[in-house]
Amino acid sequence: MAEFPEVYEEQAKIFKALGHPARLMMVEAMLENPKTVTELTNMVQLEMPTVSRHLAVLKEAQVVKAQKKANSIIYSIEMTCLKGFLQCSRNTVTMKRIKRMI
Repeated sequence: MAEFPEVYEEQAKIFKALGHPARLMMVEAMLENPKTVTELTNMVQLEMPTVSRHLAVLKEAQVVKAQKKANSIIYSIEMTCLKGFLQCSRNTVTMKRIKRMI
């Protein structure tokens, strides 16, 4: 496995891109269906330039892709395998919280 350290570096970029609560919220929303920047801005309640920067990070890591449609840019998930990972991590967090309450 140590033969390909660049693979680990690229994976780390993906995890770093996902390492912000607002980006996780946006990714989960886009897993349901593609979204415009305006929709994402309203959802995460951040300023549009901030949301655009978050989307640029996700796009650079190839988590999302952008498609121009008329006067809008529509963002969608490029890394479709994320759905299972995000569900697994949410389940882990939920179980941890439940155990603390007991």
